[in-house]
Amino acid sequence: MLSAEKNKVLTQVGPGTPMGDYLRRYWMPIGGASELDANPIKTIRLMGEDLVLYKDLGGRYGLVDRHCPHRRADLSYGMVEQTGIRCNYHGWLMDEAGRVIEQPYDDVVNPGRGKRCTTKAYPVKECAGLLFAYMGPQPVPELPLWEPFTWENGFREVVISDIPCNWFQCQENSCDPVHFEWMHENWNVRLNGATAPYSAKHLKLVFEEFDYGFVYRRVREGQREGDPVWTIGRVALWPNGFYLGNHFEWRVPIDDENTLSVCWFFMRVPKGREPYVQDKVPTWISPIKDESGRWISSHVINQDIIAWVGQGTIADRTKETLGASDLGIAMMRKRFFDELDAVTKGAEPKATLRNANVARCIELPNITKKTSVEGITLAEHENYPLLKVRLKGFRHCAGQPAEVRKAFEEAMGIGGN
Repeated sequence: MLSAEKNKVLTQVGPGTPMGDYLRRYWMPIGGASELDANPIKTIRLMGEDLVLYKDLGGRYGLVDRHCPHRRADLSYGMVEQTGIRCNYHGWLMDEAGRVIEQPYDDVVNPGRGKRCTTKAYPVKECAGLLFAYMGPQPVPELPLWEPFTWENGFREVVISDIPCNWFQCQENSCDPVHFEWMHENWNVRLNGATAPYSAKHLKLVFEEFDYGFVYRRVREGQREGDPVWTIGRVALWPNGFYLGNHFEWRVPIDDENTLSVCWFFMRVPKGREPYVQDKVPTWISPIKDESGRWISSHVINQDIIAWVGQGTIADRTKETLGASDLGIAMMRKRFFDELDAVTKGAEPKATLRNANVARCIELPNITKKTSVEGITLAEHENYPLLKVRLKGFRHCAGQPAEVRKAFEEAMGIGGN
């Protein structure tokens, strides 16, 4: 268990808090670029700050204070120009750096008045259909280009959800392999109306830290230590991600009590359908409750969400009892506390990248790399259970729009099958 004070350190993310200041030192995924196609302005709350994300007519992305620096009008009702976002109240125009570049009436009556004011602004970059923001101090680190973002001949999609609980209980899930056995397999048996058979038990777990997070390895009944889940493992990506070979999940703090789930998925088209070039990476919102107000339990990440919100808005770690399966959780917490202490003393945060050549393509442990990069034929998908299921439906998040499913089927060459 943790003391109440240590729990606050892990969970409070507002400006000036130890964890809030720490997380601001990383590029955070904040949504999909295609979200701004229909409306170029989106309200967004990140780590306790109310902001607007926009794409101007010149194609530049901006992330600025939601309220105009003039008289605090709401910029979510503003309008984008060739450069920047303009307030609809008195026409003040701000660029992506937060500089006020026009004050229409003032520019007429007092054109030589000198330096203009500024507003809070954070840099935004697009990568692989995602938008990333950096909210920390200078100098800005390099944006890591994870190797899967460079893969070709694949269908990509971005899925987002707002989750009403603290980010850290979501991230702890990334270093907790035993929950797969119970939440995603045994509980599924019960959800489907059966009482048996239960899935293979976990027999052995190992957690190891590496440059970009933690790797967990496991052996289950019926597996040998030569199996890739033991020799390669899965990645809890530092500081707030999870990587499973052909998809990423991030848990981005909205504030102390809410989390933005951002997921990026890749599916290689079958051999023989190359070259495949995706015109646009779709972004869609996955619902977390059904029409009756119950948490949706039919999809993998929705099941995770049930566990996260079930721990309370902010998990009370003073009341928990950790077990043998929680070694990765304990390691992750210790690393965060060590990191906060080190950064206070002037050290660089873990996995900070300053070398552009290193950041250009970062390889991560990946069980499924061969099939994702080289591809397999459509018929061979029958030999890969997870890929076979993926062709039949989107199992990770509820609510995939029909138009996204149709585009996926066209890319895979499976029609309406």
